[in-house]
This record gives sequence, structure tokens and C-alpha cells, in this order.
Amino acid sequence: MDEIVNRVANSKLQNIDLEDFYPSGERILFDIKDWLFQELILKEKDFREKADAYDWSLLANKYVAFTCSADAIIPSWAYLLLTTKASTYVKKCVVGDLNLLETVLYVEIISKFDLSQFEDKPVIIKGCANKPIPETAYTLLVQKLLPVAKNIMYGEACSTVPLYKKTK
Repeated sequence: MDEIVNRVANSKLQNIDLEDFYPSGERILFDIKDWLFQELILKEKDFREKADAYDWSLLANKYVAFTCSADAIIPSWAYLLLTTKASTYVKKCVVGDLNLLETVLYVEIISKFDLSQFEDKPVIIKGCANKPIPETAYTLLVQKLLPVAKNIMYGEACSTVPLYKKTK
């Protein structure tokens, strides 16, 4: 009887699953519309009072995206003020939505990614994820891999989509 050989496991293929690097922690969308006068106008004195009165420790060890869902013009200093209050407690804060927050997190992760193990090797970037990996994370990873990888593929080892092959 012939032995079944796992050629994928025995190959030089290197797999990268961005989900493995997903930072743990709760994500919060912090909407400031309720801090506005009639959910429309930011009054500096009132806004500062609400920021001072808020219990920022409720955001401890969380990732926060500051936003305003009302159709109001928010001066930049308002988000900066919130950042000064929250930064002592949160892991990271941004101005925008949760997708931007995930993108910022992955920009940091990928910028620190050590690619030495992928030098002149075929690389598969795993596709399907159960966590919210932003599309931009994949493009940043590909850009970083281009100078070092021999090949770049996307998907699973059993069915990859070739993206790049280094010319000889």
C-alpha cells in the first residue's frame, strides 16, 4: 500500500494568516453626537464639561474609534481633546469608523513584520478570515513581500490564486 504524502507540508511554501496577528481587545465606536447641542452644534464649554465628566476608565484596554454620526461640523481640536482624555486608558484611538481602526492596527502590525523567513520562498497569504481583517492589510502585506518573496499567492494551499512571481 502506498503511503500518502502531504506534499504541501513538505514543501517550502510559507503561509501567512493575518488573522493570527489580530490584536485582541474590544472595539468601541465612540459617537459624540449626544455631546452636541441639539445633536448639531458643538459648544466648546459644554463639550469640555462632558469630556471632563466622562468616566474614561470605562474604555480601559479597548480600541476606540471616535466618530460623530450627526451631520455636524466637528472642529479637529474636539477629537484631539478626547484623545488627551482617553489615551491614558485605551490601547489605541482613531477618528473614523471601526474599519479605519482595524486598518490602523494592521498598518502597525505589518510595518513591524519580520520578513526574513520569507526570503526567496513561495508565500501564500491566507484568504478567508473570521475576524474583520481590512482589505488594505492584504495590500500592505503584498507590498512588503514583493522585494523578498519568490512567489506570492492568495487563498489556501489546495487552491491558490497566483499574484506574483519573481523574474529570474
